[in-house]
Amino acid sequence: MPIFDYKCGDCGKTYDVFHKVREVIDDVVCPHCGSSSHKRLISAPSVAIAGKSSTDFETGPSCGDGACCGGSCDVN
Repeated sequence: MPIFDYKCGDCGKTYDVFHKVREVIDDVVCPHCGSSSHKRLISAPSVAIAGKSSTDFETGPSCGDGACCGGSCDVN
């Protein structure tokens, strides 16, 4: 079942709509204000990757809490 994100043209809130067979644009109504004025948004698909990495990473030295560089040195 495809899920589409919409933004209400009246109240500006975003919401999801589950379309069963095909998209019927007239059936899309904002759940917050009841308006049928909307814009369909482009959203990225959700992807889950499972498994264990075959690469072992060694733990190197740490600069503590990252206070010296804010964590940008990739040491911590």
